[in-house]
Amino acid sequence: MSYLLQQIINGLSIGSVYALMAVGYSLVYSILNFSNFAHGGVIMIGAYIGYFCLTMLKVPFYIAFILSALGAGLLAVSMEKVVYRPLRKRNAPFLYFIISAMGASIFLENIVIASPIGPTFRTYPPIFSTEPIMLGPVALGRIDLLMFIISAISLIALIYIIEKTKIGLSIRATSYSVKGSTLMGVNVDQVIFIIFIMGGILAGIAGMLFGMKYTVYPQIGNITTKSFIAAVFGGLGSLPGAVFGSILLGIIETMTSGYLSSQYRDLIAFALLIFVLVVKPTGLMGKSTEDKA
Repeated sequence: MSYLLQQIINGLSIGSVYALMAVGYSLVYSILNFSNFAHGGVIMIGAYIGYFCLTMLKVPFYIAFILSALGAGLLAVSMEKVVYRPLRKRNAPFLYFIISAMGASIFLENIVIASPIGPTFRTYPPIFSTEPIMLGPVALGRIDLLMFIISAISLIALIYIIEKTKIGLSIRATSYSVKGSTLMGVNVDQVIFIIFIMGGILAGIAGMLFGMKYTVYPQIGNITTKSFIAAVFGGLGSLPGAVFGSILLGIIETMTSGYLSSQYRDLIAFALLIFVLVVKPTGLMGKSTEDKA
C-alpha cells in the first residue's frame, strides 16, 4: 500500500508540471484553433534562464524563478508577433501556423546548440535539501513538493483570471467566436497577446521546475509531447481538461514505471493518445470543433 501511495505522489508531482505545459497548448488552441508546437522551445529557454540566473548571476531562487517566468513570457509574445501575427493578418490556413510553430521550435533548439551554451547537459545547483520528508512509510521529495505547490498555485491563479476577471471574460468570449467578440468590442489582438504571455509565464515556471528535478539541455522541450498528449486526452481548448489529463497521465506513467518498466512509459502514453483520438477525439472535457490540429 505504501508503494502505491509513493507512486501516486510521484505521479501528482510530474503531472502538475505537465499541467503547466498543457494549459499553454489549450490557451492558444482555444483562441487560434491550432497547436503551438513552439511551446517546447519556450519551456527550454525558461529552464536555461533559471539555470544561468542561479549559476552565473548568483541570485536567490525566487528572483531566478521570476526572471525565468518573465523571460519565457517575453519570448512567447515575441514569437506571436514575429511568427503568428503576420499569418493571422493574411488569414493563412491553420496548416501554415503549425508549420511555422514547428520551424520556430527547431530554430530555438538549434540556436542554443550553435551558441556558446552548446548541447551540454547542465545540472541545477542544489537549492533545497535532498533529504525527503517522511510521511510514515512514504517519502516526499522537497523538489517534488515544491513542484506540486507552485504548479497548484499557478493553475489556481490562472483559473481565477479566466473565470473571475474582465480579461478572462474577453478570453472566454473570443474562444467561442473571434468574429462575434470583435463585433462586441473585444480587442482580439490584446486577448491573443495576453494568452501568449500567460502561457509563456507558465512555460517558464514549468521549465525551471523540470530542470531542477532533472537536467537542462536543448531538447528538454521535447517533454511537451507528453503535455500535448495530456491536453488532447483532457480536451484541447479546455483548461480543466488539460489539468485533469496531465495529472492522470503523470500517475499512469509513474504506475507504469513502478509496476512494469520505465521502458513502457512512452509506449503507454502514445497508446493512450491513439485510443482517445479513436474513441473520443474531443477528449474527456473538450468541445467539438470543425478543425483539429
